Amino acid sequence: MARSFFVFAHRWVGLTMAGFLIVVGLTGALLAFLPELNHFLSPRLFPAGQADVTLDAGELAFRAEALVPEARARSVFFNAMGSATIRMEARPGAPPPDFNQLFLDAGSGEELGRRSTMGLPDGPDTILPFVYRLHYALALGEIGGWILGLVAIAWTIDCFIGFYLTLPSQGGTHRHGFLTRWKPSWLVKFRASFYRVNFDLHRAGGLWLWAALLVFAWSSVFMNMNGFYMSVTELLLDFERPIWARRAPPLTHEEPLGWRQAQAIGARLMDEQAQANGFTVDRQVALALAREEGRYRYSTHSSRDIGEKYGSTSVFFDAQTGAFLSLDLPSGRRIGNTLTTWLMELHMANVLGFAYRIFVCVLGVAIAMLSVTGVTIWLKKRAARRFRKTQGAAAGAPLETTNAE
Repeated sequence: MARSFFVFAHRWVGLTMAGFLIVVGLTGALLAFLPELNHFLSPRLFPAGQADVTLDAGELAFRAEALVPEARARSVFFNAMGSATIRMEARPGAPPPDFNQLFLDAGSGEELGRRSTMGLPDGPDTILPFVYRLHYALALGEIGGWILGLVAIAWTIDCFIGFYLTLPSQGGTHRHGFLTRWKPSWLVKFRASFYRVNFDLHRAGGLWLWAALLVFAWSSVFMNMNGFYMSVTELLLDFERPIWARRAPPLTHEEPLGWRQAQAIGARLMDEQAQANGFTVDRQVALALAREEGRYRYSTHSSRDIGEKYGSTSVFFDAQTGAFLSLDLPSGRRIGNTLTTWLMELHMANVLGFAYRIFVCVLGVAIAMLSVTGVTIWLKKRAARRFRKTQGAAAGAPLETTNAE
């Protein structure tokens, strides 16, 4: 009885998720090589290589606002491709600009170009932002994020259901041991019929990739429904919510500190925290101003970072006074936060070198494959059920019998 219920749940949860996971899997396969694809499609914005002299984030934000007086900067991010990405927004009362990202040379501060990450792609520069929005929120904004968040929760639960269904039946008497009876679930009989190969790919593929599928499913919950993720993690592990997930203090509506001043304060606070908490800083990664929350974030790559290309060691400070608010360390303080960092870096293919990025690309295709094979299994079984019903009705079988099948 329990097994039949889980078969039913796996079937209909899988069918509901299939289309979404195909989109997420295929776009994720591309995003595993995002830096290289950015350089290939937009070499003027992502020239690759490192600048000889790198300006700090505060200076770059100051220069960006001087280049576009009608707009203001929101964040500066060093993208590790020889340029800095500055997110821009319209100043109060000004018409919205036709772009939201400005690219400056990380060494000289010269403008490299502009692009909008919204709407449909209209050229090579805007293809990957659209792919990213498809992957993260189906290109539907907040609604799409909620949809994929619910899909991620269902996917996480279905990982355990699917694993259970691969286990051999426990009823009756068996001549062979458990592992011997479980072994066929791990194999694909490529010389069998199309349906059998399809079924084996679905079952064996899910088993061989089970741990990775669970990592990507649960990390997707954090990305799209972080409140739910953090509530569960707090119940199970020692976990501290980051400052951006806490209730923000009331705004004072005062003008924030300038970018150059914020840069100096962020660098000083980071040095103080590094000495107090025993870590070293390698390089600056970002400087961001959350005006609606009244705080700056100064981010670096440090010895506490797990990721390779980018870093998330961050200090937060008051945007008006410069007072220290919080330190966000990727690892080494609380097991729940360290585990969350690992989940995110694995999801973003920001660990374990180039070989792991190839694996993530293959995994994305495999996720789409598992969805397609699952739908194919359902279609085949539905056709078989309909055929049996038709044959039963033609033979004069009772209606109750045909419906039971």
